[in-house]
Amino acid sequence: MKKQTIIAALLLATTMSHGKAAPNRTETPANYEGYLFAYFEGRGDAKQQEHLRFALSDDGVNWRALNGNRPVIASDTISESGGIRDPHILRGEDGRFYIVATDMNTAKNGWNENPGIVLLSSDDLLHWKHAKINLSKDYPKHFGDAYWVWAPQTIYDRKAKKYMIYFTLQRNDRKSLITYYAYANKDFTGFENEPKQLFSAKYGSIDNDIIERDGTYHLFYKGNTKDENGKEVKNGIQQATSKSLKGKWKEDFRYVDAYAGKTPVEGSSIFKLNGKDEYVLMYDMYTSGRYEYQTSTDLYHFSEPKAFTKDFFPRHGSVISLTRDELQRLQEKWGYVVTYQFESHGNPIIRHMHTADPAALVKGDTLWLFAGHDLNGNQNGYVMKDWQLFSTTDMKHWTQHPSPLKIDEFKWAESKQAYAGHAVERNGKYYWYVSTNWCGIGVAVSDKITGPYKDALGKPLLTNKDCFDSRHSWACIDPAVFIDDDGQAYLTWGNRECYIVKLKDNMIETEGEVKRIHIDESHPFTEAPWIHKYNGKYYLTYASEWPEKIAYAVADHIEGPYETKGIISEIAGNSNTTHPAIVNFKGQWIFISHNGGLPTGTSYSRSIVAEPMEYNADGSIKPIPPTAEGVKQL
Repeated sequence: MKKQTIIAALLLATTMSHGKAAPNRTETPANYEGYLFAYFEGRGDAKQQEHLRFALSDDGVNWRALNGNRPVIASDTISESGGIRDPHILRGEDGRFYIVATDMNTAKNGWNENPGIVLLSSDDLLHWKHAKINLSKDYPKHFGDAYWVWAPQTIYDRKAKKYMIYFTLQRNDRKSLITYYAYANKDFTGFENEPKQLFSAKYGSIDNDIIERDGTYHLFYKGNTKDENGKEVKNGIQQATSKSLKGKWKEDFRYVDAYAGKTPVEGSSIFKLNGKDEYVLMYDMYTSGRYEYQTSTDLYHFSEPKAFTKDFFPRHGSVISLTRDELQRLQEKWGYVVTYQFESHGNPIIRHMHTADPAALVKGDTLWLFAGHDLNGNQNGYVMKDWQLFSTTDMKHWTQHPSPLKIDEFKWAESKQAYAGHAVERNGKYYWYVSTNWCGIGVAVSDKITGPYKDALGKPLLTNKDCFDSRHSWACIDPAVFIDDDGQAYLTWGNRECYIVKLKDNMIETEGEVKRIHIDESHPFTEAPWIHKYNGKYYLTYASEWPEKIAYAVADHIEGPYETKGIISEIAGNSNTTHPAIVNFKGQWIFISHNGGLPTGTSYSRSIVAEPMEYNADGSIKPIPPTAEGVKQL
């Protein structure tokens, strides 16, 4: 398991507001700006797993744990068993927040009986009151034989104007899994009355989750199919629907998840994306440690599965939307993990997410790696919404910093595509030049290398109009900056044709005319230029041909003419593209690029790699074969 460490916390001022009516979880007002994930952990010491944890996200896909992935509430302070599982969180109609969870401690008791439910309520997401229900003891007449009381959830019944708690019950005969419900009392410390049956699936169900859309209630659950002998032959996520919250429920019998009959999943939970008519159905792939999701606009038809980006290993959990104040409040209380530490075990360097288009900056004893971010594995097209930042002092121990720049920062970038970029330091500030496909090259600025970076111009620095020899829409991409020994800064970029222009000292304006760097057709220029200097010569490395290799050319002057020297890196594994960055770090020249080397890698789900680079006596670069080892610890 990778080690997570809190390096710093975002301490943000916030004005708390309590007691205001809040919409239910099926609605997403414009002022919702993030998400809260309530879960229990699935890795590490078993005794530390079954506690309540929180994580935050601004997009519902990329998650970071609060409190260093330590519990926000220890289960032995709130439960009868000393553990909790399957936490479900609800934003109430009354402005309060409610959590219900399975009262169960498998680390201590195994999978023996658990007749209990834990109830939590809060006005502010920070301070929680708790209570416990033991079904067999509290309702012995009809539920004295309760064996398992699993995965409770809460929904507001608009007709009854009460909060309904529903759960799966298995009795001591161990023959069926039936869903029961009861209304919570006013202070959310118990049931108003004895539970009643809500739903009985043909073959039983667990992990029920109900959401309402356009007057129809959708009940998602883990179901199964059995043969004529009663033997289970398939399981996965199914759904039933009803016009009434209390049923009758009509089972669909189709499997919603993409893994039904292949890889076991459970703990399905659905939430609506902020500001979109789109829903996320997430589930726990408990045998493999993965947590994936599928999206839908109608709750009947779902996309192909995708994986969350996260720095923790959640088990069955749930999600609600958050306002800006709520996000800040949680960060202030439990400390947003602003860094994530991990070790590189060779190539690819980064294995918990897909990264591409590297650009490196060496400052003192630290190498800073600026990267593009392919959102998911197994993509068949570019989905890139932000840029990422990593740092290392030895090429083995790495720190991931929160994303310092997102494509939404550039309001003019209608493409919404976060393509390759390059950052440099100048005059005490950091300038990050990024491409946005056909919308042009922008520049963002920050006082700190870790950001956040802000659009410096409110418009592109360069557009296709500056690419005077190009006739295709994606010519203005892949910017790279080089600051020469005399202090003059140059920006190079291009696709098919390579361009160069001087930058003014303010780094946000060009100076003089744009010029083209002509490359010999023996190794034609495709994209991704990078300039470095060695023994007084200018080395231009770039992606050449298709699929791409890395070639280089040498000149006595930065604007050329350049003499093509050859290929130094052959076709990248499992990726049509590659992208060079070359720096000298602690006396070692390092060649950084990307391939599709992760198990879910493609030409659109790439991974950054690094290799040592050496020169021959005549100044030529030695060929750089791909290795699993990569750069050794420095």
